[in-house]
Amino acid sequence: MAKKETTLERTYNVPLRKEFQKVPRWRKTKKASTTLREFIQKHMKSEDVKIGPFLNKHLWKHGIKNPPHHVKITVQKNEKGVVKAELFGHKIEEEKSTKKKSKLQEVAEKAGVKMPKKTEKKAEKKEVNEEKVETKEEVKENKEEPVEEPKTEESPAPETTEAPEEKK
Repeated sequence: MAKKETTLERTYNVPLRKEFQKVPRWRKTKKASTTLREFIQKHMKSEDVKIGPFLNKHLWKHGIKNPPHHVKITVQKNEKGVVKAELFGHKIEEEKSTKKKSKLQEVAEKAGVKMPKKTEKKAEKKEVNEEKVETKEEVKENKEEPVEEPKTEESPAPETTEAPEEKK
């Protein structure tokens, strides 16, 4: 049987006004967001709190000087203790891994072979170095293109003569 990830999900209406009134006007929304985070930490008993994009945009909707007086949120806590909060009515998104895999890692994955961590790091470094070399070559190609100078018919361009070497 496959284990289901148990999550704790709750809905709160968080009061923010009492706290953000204690700070200067130009810090109100910052204080509201820290108050929201502290509220979630207290009620969900976890230090690892992630605030969703819709909730963040709702807090900052009217700028730094005029946050909402209260917000209705949905909060989820997973087995690992990570708490994710989002504005009520919006879906809490799962985290996506955006780590790029190197060509060597992709080939090993297709073959079903697990690579040691050292090899993975070397492959990543090699890929980054290859990218740098390509950019350097592009720069060289751009520099090597001859610049055409306009020809004047009045006087021919004198040839350059080499300066005599100095004796020491």
